Amino acid sequence: MKKKLSDKDLKDWNKFIKSKDKINPKDELKESSISKNKSTFVIDLHGYGLDQANKFVEKTINECFEKQFSIVNIITGKGMRSKYVEDPYKSSELSILKHSIPEFINSNAELMKKIKNIDDTGEKNLGSFNVYLKSKNKFR
Repeated sequence: MKKKLSDKDLKDWNKFIKSKDKINPKDELKESSISKNKSTFVIDLHGYGLDQANKFVEKTINECFEKQFSIVNIITGKGMRSKYVEDPYKSSELSILKHSIPEFINSNAELMKKIKNIDDTGEKNLGSFNVYLKSKNKFR
């Protein structure tokens, strides 16, 4: 079944194609990812696999530490669309990024040297958490 594009969608698409605006890759640190509070950096892990997410989180925390951000807000999602139920070999706790990303950070000794603490509110309904970074000037 093929859907025909509406005239408005076709017009919008042609306008986008002709525009010189660039789409920022979501896995690069860009100023557009900085929240209104200049000390907080926000990343969204929706669409990432576990290995890809771990590498991106590690890279982001290191870069945010170097750029002297004080908070990294990591959006993992709530895991509501996870497919762990369909695969009996996947854990309902560990296959979801909201559980595995904090565990990855806590088990990475080099990252933990740069981190004051990880916001562990214990609220399971949240799809994000904060990582509070140490000051680069006070790093030892």
